[in-house]
Amino acid sequence: MPVVDINCDMGESFGCYNLGYDREILDFITSANIACGFHAGDPVVIDRTVALAAEKGAGLGAHPSFPDLQGFGRRNMFLSKVELKAFLLYQIGCLKAFAEYHGSKLKHVKLHGALYNMAAVDSKLAQTAAECVAGIDAGLILVVLPGSEMEHAGNGKGLRTAREFFADRNYNGDGTLVSRLQPEALIADGQSALRRCIRAVKEGKVDTINGSVINLKIDTICLHGDSPSALQLARLLRNGLTEQGIAVAPMSSFL
Repeated sequence: MPVVDINCDMGESFGCYNLGYDREILDFITSANIACGFHAGDPVVIDRTVALAAEKGAGLGAHPSFPDLQGFGRRNMFLSKVELKAFLLYQIGCLKAFAEYHGSKLKHVKLHGALYNMAAVDSKLAQTAAECVAGIDAGLILVVLPGSEMEHAGNGKGLRTAREFFADRNYNGDGTLVSRLQPEALIADGQSALRRCIRAVKEGKVDTINGSVINLKIDTICLHGDSPSALQLARLLRNGLTEQGIAVAPMSSFL
């Protein structure tokens, strides 16, 4: 039986501003990528989200970003290796501490937004990120875009890597994600997203924006918690995958 993890970016509220449906979505996902305060979230939100995810049995993950609250971490930044290392250690260490306080353990790390996309194609960024993760805990799983520089860097550091498929995003012919600046970046129809996920899990294939089909092997499917339809998509995916005979489990249980 094929098995896949469903992960979701969450903990993205800030102060009096609420974003996402974290409590409800946790009933349908198996791993939670929790914002670390640099693109979203704050210490109170992190504490609440970690506690809730641990209670629901979701695998806890750090979701570090460029220091870009105003741009939600989706703007490219060019940092020195020293700066990037410090920012990553700070954020991952934060989530690790909250997880341990709540009697749980940090399981994975997934870069956010522009940092994720830049590290997918920039070997130096990828190496710095992989070094930080391995230096904190070599048992952590690094969530990566299949075939990316992040996957190569993670494997090179001896880390387990979880190859990620985006349920609600379109792909370029080279396997990268279509930029959010493009009108066709997002997939709004839930049934279309579900069909793509089932095909990716069972066949290892995905249609791209230019009409080609690329091969990819995946371990986890991502939902974006800030999407207005995130809760509906989470429910649809969990039920739809199960109906297709696909087991859904935390990535740490099978990687």
